Amino acid sequence: MSWDNSRAPAIHIAPGETVEFKDIDATCKQIRRDSTVEIIPKLNFSLINPIAGPVYVDGAEPGDALKVTLLGFEPSGWAWSAIVPGFGLLADDFPQAALHIWDYDKTFASPAMYGKWARVPLKPFCGTMGNAQAAPGGHSTIPPYAAGGNMDIRDLTIGVELYLPIEVKGALFSIGDPHAAQGDGEVCGTAIESPMSVTARIELIKGEKLRFPRFVTPGAVTRHLDAKGYDVTLGIGPDLMDAARNAVRGMIELLGRQHHMSAPDAYMLCSVAGDLRISEIVDRPNWVVSFYMPRMVFD
Repeated sequence: MSWDNSRAPAIHIAPGETVEFKDIDATCKQIRRDSTVEIIPKLNFSLINPIAGPVYVDGAEPGDALKVTLLGFEPSGWAWSAIVPGFGLLADDFPQAALHIWDYDKTFASPAMYGKWARVPLKPFCGTMGNAQAAPGGHSTIPPYAAGGNMDIRDLTIGVELYLPIEVKGALFSIGDPHAAQGDGEVCGTAIESPMSVTARIELIKGEKLRFPRFVTPGAVTRHLDAKGYDVTLGIGPDLMDAARNAVRGMIELLGRQHHMSAPDAYMLCSVAGDLRISEIVDRPNWVVSFYMPRMVFD
């Protein structure tokens, strides 16, 4: 599973056409609705985070941009979140695998239940959207790149216009990693990962000359869950990654005290429902990272 500009296009389209990407599954069906935690150490990671495509867009040239608008999702109604050993912000803290299977409302109108503890509002999006790179050879789909990829931005949902730099002729757009919901940061490495089909309109903007992706939202940019306020934990220090880890550790400890959650359960909830933010990055030598957990998910 890789980005590779030598891969033959799956389809050719004219700018402005709508494309349906069918049955995208982040594990190639290795995790199923009836799976148990024993599947996690057995995962074939060469099959993780596949991308549907590539789509060749007529007239697309390096220096142009693709404008991609998600129009709708066909959800499966089930999903998973996991702790994968060796992966995630707190990989050293969580060496053991964990798995949570979700059932959710296919209209996305009702929150999904997280065990006996929480109700997580849904906001579907695709974690991975991007164009092929100019650099030859295969490139992993796990990290993001200048031309897009696995950016995991939860605001890239229905109606948002995403602009992606084009580095090769035809753009060679691909998409993957559908989520039913995610917190900013996706701290444990997984969101509410759900097999889905997705429909997108793909347009061509000539001469845009983007260095990195950008996007435009039609309204409010997040599903802020302000009604009951937030619990917020901080990490402070000269290293942003260490500060981020400490902010999340603080929230895991707080959830354990307040809601009697195990550390693995709290870590996965942080990944799908909480928001990791850089709050201060100018007052050297120490920076502040905050972790926000909406209190209303526990009502």
